[in-house]
Amino acid sequence: MPIHAARLERLPNYVFSIIGDRIRQMQAQGKRVYRLDIGNPDLPPPQEVVETLARSAQNPTHHGYTGYRGIAAFREAVAKHYHERYRVSLDPTQNVLPLIGSKEGIVNLSLAYLDAGDLALIPDVGYPSYRMGVILAGGEICDVPLRAENNYLPDVSHLSDETLEKAKLIWVNYPNNPTGYNADLEFYRSMVQFCEKHNILLASDNPYVEVLFDGNTAYSALQAVDHARYEHVIEFMSFSKSYNMAGWRLGAAVGSAEALQRLLKIKSNMDSGHFHPIYDAGITALNVSQDWIDKRNQVYQARRDRIMQILPEVGLSAQKSAGSLYVWAKVEDMAASRYVERALTEAHISIAPGEAYGPGGKDYVRLSLGVPDAILDEALDKLQVWYSKG
Repeated sequence: MPIHAARLERLPNYVFSIIGDRIRQMQAQGKRVYRLDIGNPDLPPPQEVVETLARSAQNPTHHGYTGYRGIAAFREAVAKHYHERYRVSLDPTQNVLPLIGSKEGIVNLSLAYLDAGDLALIPDVGYPSYRMGVILAGGEICDVPLRAENNYLPDVSHLSDETLEKAKLIWVNYPNNPTGYNADLEFYRSMVQFCEKHNILLASDNPYVEVLFDGNTAYSALQAVDHARYEHVIEFMSFSKSYNMAGWRLGAAVGSAEALQRLLKIKSNMDSGHFHPIYDAGITALNVSQDWIDKRNQVYQARRDRIMQILPEVGLSAQKSAGSLYVWAKVEDMAASRYVERALTEAHISIAPGEAYGPGGKDYVRLSLGVPDAILDEALDKLQVWYSKG
C-alpha cells in the first residue's frame, strides 16, 4: 500500500463525521439518539424555490455544464441582492463567484493564498473549516482570541509585527458560529482598516446574515469599504441557513476581483459548477419575502428561548444569541468533554463539543436550533432527567 500524504497526519477527522459515526453505531444497537449537535435546518425552503427548481429541471437545455463562473443571471441576482440589502455595488462579472456551498470556498481560499510558512489569523472559537483549510494548504495557524467579555470580537492587539508580516488572511464571522454573537458596522470598519494597513485579506464568512433574533441587524463587511475595488475584502454568502437550502450546496463569494480570480483558479481545477436549476432556484430565493424570513426566525427564536429556559436545570449557562442557529453554553460543574460524552452515552443526546471549534471553546458546548419542536422538547426533557440524576 502506498504511503499516504503527510498532511493527513495534521488533519483531524471532521467533528460531525466522528459524531455521525458514533450515532450510527448507537442506532444500529436500537438506541434512539436526539441530535442537538449539527446546524441542519429542519424547515423546508420557500415553496417557490422548490417550484422553480422543478420547472427549470423540465427545460431540456438546462442539463449540462454551466461554466466555471456559473450563469450570468445568478451573478446578477447576487449583485442586485447586495445593492438592495446593503447598498453595496458589485460588478457581477468581476465581484461575484458562485460556490458549491460556502464551505468549499472557505477551504479553497486557503489553497489560493497560503504556502508553507504563511500565516492565517484564525478565531480561537470558530467554524472548523477555517482551520482545516490552513492545514490542507500547509500553512500555519495563529489563534486570535474571542472572549465573551469582548462580545466574541477578535482581539488583534496582541499580534506582533513578525506575525503581521507573515499573515496572509484573517477570518471573521457574524452572526457568529458557534457563539451566536453579532457585530456592528463599526467593527467591520476597524477590521478593514486593520487589513489595509497590514496588507491582509479580510475573509468574512456570512452564512447567518438572515438568521436574526430580537430585532437585531446584521451587516456585510463590504459596507465598511469606502471604495468599490474591495481589494482587501472577500465575503462568503450561503443559501444553506439563510433560505433553508442546506443540501442544495449553493453559495457565492463576493468582493475583491483579485481574490475571486485566484479562488476561481483553484476551483476551476476542482469542480465544474452547479446544475442550472440550482442557480435558478437560488435567484428565486434571493427574492423571497422578508415575511418568510421573519416567520422562520420566529420559530428559531422560540426554540432558543426554550433552550435558555432549561439551561440552569442541566448544568449550563449562556447569553441569548443575537442570531445564527445555535446556543453557546458554558458547562458549569464538569469538563465540557465529559458532559458531551455522558449526555450521549447516558441520555442518548448528541451535543457539539465546544473544543471542536477551537481552543477557546474547551469549556463550552453548542446546541442547535435546527430541531423540530416536538423532538426538541423530548430531548430537553431527557436532558433534564439525566442531569438531575447526577
